[in-house]
Amino acid sequence: MKVEGVRELPADRQRVWGLLMDPAVLTRCIPGCERLEPMGENSYKAVLKIGIAAIRGSYNGTVTMSDLNAPKSYKLTVEGKGTPGFVRGVASITLTQEGGSTDFRYSADVQVGGLIASVGQRMLQGMATTLLHQFFESLNREVRSSAST
Repeated sequence: MKVEGVRELPADRQRVWGLLMDPAVLTRCIPGCERLEPMGENSYKAVLKIGIAAIRGSYNGTVTMSDLNAPKSYKLTVEGKGTPGFVRGVASITLTQEGGSTDFRYSADVQVGGLIASVGQRMLQGMATTLLHQFFESLNREVRSSAST
């Protein structure tokens, strides 16, 4: 499944980059994320609880940031396994300064398998859209709260 888009964030690129590199911020922003534990440089062990339709479950996996070109771009790799199946994804993320705001561009390829794949492409696409919306709403709150501190 391919997922891509652009979101505008009300902060300069350097501040957005700093938030994206902070595991505490990511834990608060990633839907269903219970914790991110450092495993090495820019690599984290992740525990998530996510539900798609009637299929709910916990996933253990890794989140790795690579090809870092601060504060412009990086590659994000996510792998997780759980009772409902597995999720693997690779995303390219680019931050572009636009006046006082930042355009966050993402393009990702995601694969799912096991029981979770049985919900169908349309349902998975809808859930991906919902999870992205929740992530960006949370990131927007983080951007606004970091501006006031």
